[in-house]
Amino acid sequence: MTSRITRLAVASVATAVATLGITVANPGPASAAMTICYNTSQAPSYASIANQAASIWNNATTNLTLSANCGSNLRIYQITGGGSYAVRTSLGNGRVYIDTQQAQQYSPLRIMTHEIGHILGLPDNYNGNCAILMSGGSAGTSCTNPYPSTTEANRVSSLFAGTLSSERATDSTGSQVFRDSWPAVPATVG
Repeated sequence: MTSRITRLAVASVATAVATLGITVANPGPASAAMTICYNTSQAPSYASIANQAASIWNNATTNLTLSANCGSNLRIYQITGGGSYAVRTSLGNGRVYIDTQQAQQYSPLRIMTHEIGHILGLPDNYNGNCAILMSGGSAGTSCTNPYPSTTEANRVSSLFAGTLSSERATDSTGSQVFRDSWPAVPATVG
């Protein structure tokens, strides 16, 4: 009788979950996916944009999950002037700087997703093609595409699966700095 009640209870819960459209993780082996925790406390006006960019990367890739406010693998900063850029200290770790002046000219979501792409192991690709996320500002101010190409997404998935190595051109601190993805904002003459 107890096993029948247990089966009925499990069936009822499964039906309710399915009716509500909730996906329940398969209780199989744990995933090898890496969680990258990002922190927007130094860029509160860009928190929702960071969340959108994280969602884009989470939907485009496997083997990693970007998650807000669970730690600080990735710190996002808001700056004024100097251009947006990323500093990768290791794969999945580093800092992203979003220039508020640049974000007035270019799509802030494209900038954010592009700079996070550097933290995820992607180099710049200044080819002017709007369909290539890592082309950055070379695609012009009218390009608002925030999505990585299939090739870019597959590369990130492979990096986090450990099947590829990332390029390691580093500065004197051992960090990779990605600057000049976005053309400088013209100086105003007063």
